[in-house]
Amino acid sequence: MNKQEAVLDVRDVPAKSKWLVLSIQHLFAMFGATILVPFLTGLSPAVALVSSGLGTLAYLLITRGRIPAYLGSSFAFIGPVLAASAAEGVPGAMVGSFMAGLVYGVVALLISIFGMKWLINLLPPVVVGPVIIVIGLGLASTAIDMAMYIPGTENYSATHFSVAFVTLAITIIASIFFKGFFGLIPILIGIIGGYVFGMYQGIVDTTEIAAQWNELTSVTSIGGFFTALFQMPDFVVPYVHYNPLEVINMEIVFLMAPIALVTIAEHIGDQMVLSKVTGRNFLKNPGLNRSILGDGTATIIASMLGGPPNTTYGENIGVLAITRVFSVFVIGGAAVLATVFGFIGMITATIASIPTAVMGGVSILLFGIIASSGLRMLIDNQVDFGEKRNLIISSVILVIGIGGAFIQLSDDIQIAGMALSAFIGVALNLALPGKKKAHGNGNMFQSNAEETEHNKNDDSAA
Repeated sequence: MNKQEAVLDVRDVPAKSKWLVLSIQHLFAMFGATILVPFLTGLSPAVALVSSGLGTLAYLLITRGRIPAYLGSSFAFIGPVLAASAAEGVPGAMVGSFMAGLVYGVVALLISIFGMKWLINLLPPVVVGPVIIVIGLGLASTAIDMAMYIPGTENYSATHFSVAFVTLAITIIASIFFKGFFGLIPILIGIIGGYVFGMYQGIVDTTEIAAQWNELTSVTSIGGFFTALFQMPDFVVPYVHYNPLEVINMEIVFLMAPIALVTIAEHIGDQMVLSKVTGRNFLKNPGLNRSILGDGTATIIASMLGGPPNTTYGENIGVLAITRVFSVFVIGGAAVLATVFGFIGMITATIASIPTAVMGGVSILLFGIIASSGLRMLIDNQVDFGEKRNLIISSVILVIGIGGAFIQLSDDIQIAGMALSAFIGVALNLALPGKKKAHGNGNMFQSNAEETEHNKNDDSAA
């Protein structure tokens, strides 16, 4: 890609008249998915927005302002967060997220010392693809329960299911038929459409929104208005709200830490796409070690605040591809806006009023897309299932992960589900002969983007 094809290059500062609008585009692109994860896991959407913004800013800092990536809530951790929360409450999920963030740091350190080859051998497509399928299909029952039942009960509701179905239909229509920027935010469009239909069906509780509005309209001074507008999110901070040493146990570690290996593989894929879109090779400059460290740091920041683990967002990469605006300052602006939005009570109240059925509707599509993306990884890398080793590895991962198998190491330690399937998949791949066959055509970790003059210019400008 020639530099003139970029509307704004990575280090370009946008004009003040356009900066806000360009950043809002990225905010909308990530908004629906980012608030969906805490909604599903029982965490605070406001905290998720704040941790998403702060995590993105930390990522930009660690990568020295060279990678225009936005980080939002990770879907891969929904199951583990639910399991950790069931065992030890929200503090347990946060300790698990912290441990997952440390895995990122360890991997970044190992890449700095030994390069990438060991990681390629550890996580070939034949392992990562099926584990991603397990992540998506393992959440299928959660989506259906949210869509079909009255919240907090096991009572079937035709009304709720109709709202979920309409939400799903709107999301699908937006995904297929909407073009340009609107084609990048089908989740948000689906949530808005489902919300409106849910109001018509009488399942939307707007009590808190009305209370927020009354409080805002009753103030008589500017200072009072800002006091009413901004509210402190429900942060969950270690050593303030809980003692991590009293919460941490090996079960939580085994629940969440292994999932980081899968999200790291997804992270590398995002870096490859970003490299192609911008005409750079981010795996080399600023380096995969910095990129992974930034992702892990964002997850650790989220764990310190009570938010879900973070990861780079494909939706925002899509915005970059369409707009050709690669400026990290635009990404940074979106991160600042997300952080501010987390402190606005009206926004928090609106998010809290979204019916469970609406989220269930979009989840049916999203969780299926997660599973399909694992299948796509296998197809894109042309993994040959005529090879017995590949067929065996993928089959064992799928049945163990989706079937809910677990190993009870002790009364307090259990390795289950996605984590167990990932462990066994890695072990089988390392043990069985013919390891080269696990990589298919080998494109998963190879970027076709060449080093360009952009990198040289960045170095000279640093």
